Amino acid sequence: MNKVRAAVVGVAGERLDPFERDLFRRLPPAGFILFRRNLADPAQLAALVAELKALFPGRWVPVLVDQEGGRVQRLRPPAWTGWPSAAALARTADPEALTLRAAFGLGSDLAAHGIDVDCAPVLDLAVPGATPAIGDRAFAADPARVARLGGAFARGLALAGVAPVMKHLPGHGRASADSHLELPVVDASIADLRATDWLPFRALANAVPFAMTAHVLYEALDPRRPATLSPTVIGDIVRGEIGFAGILLSDDLDMHALQGPVPERAAAAIDAGCDLALQCGGDAAVAAAVLAAVPPLPAARLDRLQAARPAIPPTAQPGLLLARAREIAAEVGAHLA
Repeated sequence: MNKVRAAVVGVAGERLDPFERDLFRRLPPAGFILFRRNLADPAQLAALVAELKALFPGRWVPVLVDQEGGRVQRLRPPAWTGWPSAAALARTADPEALTLRAAFGLGSDLAAHGIDVDCAPVLDLAVPGATPAIGDRAFAADPARVARLGGAFARGLALAGVAPVMKHLPGHGRASADSHLELPVVDASIADLRATDWLPFRALANAVPFAMTAHVLYEALDPRRPATLSPTVIGDIVRGEIGFAGILLSDDLDMHALQGPVPERAAAAIDAGCDLALQCGGDAAVAAAVLAAVPPLPAARLDRLQAARPAIPPTAQPGLLLARAREIAAEVGAHLA
């Protein structure tokens, strides 16, 4: 019987403690996500990732990180290579080619440490006057440009053996509040959302294996529930109009945009149509409650998750990957100078 739970969780520190090892063997998560608290140096990171994957021999255990470049990158200098923001890449002379190249280098850096899923690219639009929580994480205001550059970023990651995650469906760009702190409310009409915000996601719906929801309430779509918890938004828009059929993750369920106990949020996200509930905080007791609250992944979804495993390039030796990342970072930096 499949025991893999429909959740991706964080871990507390730089290595697993006995409670976490026992918890993850009893209630195995679908995968893990890492944050700054988990990162000391490259050798420690590679050892932690190997420890996480070794818990479940025989199946792919995705290890995720938020490594967009710019403000949002968990692996930072001086221990790791730094990467520019989406907006900085978009301002260059040949942004599509440079975005692909930068993502290939960034992905090589992740792959060298065993990280195989990156929560990027951001396909939200850069909307004037909206919350700076998105800001330079967005490539542009024009949906077609966002689709082109986001697609280039996704292809670059995949070439390095890292699966991309497009975010935040069905679009966080119009939000006037930071969903880390409170629930944003968007009052745009369905016609306006359809004509702009959804276009980058529709363009890449069949090209990217993972996507992440937005903790945003869209009054025209569901006046009571944010997208993450709304069967209407997920079923009619994300799966329907946008046409995304891959693995759908919630955004972090610890964020203050949502109300109620975190395990209840996790169960509600799965009930709404998310494939995986994402709980990032690293508190093992909360992770235990979330893993108990969500159901096992149905066999078909587990198969779909395993099928999303990125292809490992033939030049996947860590030393070569790190050298490539440093070389590409210098090349990209020269174009930004």
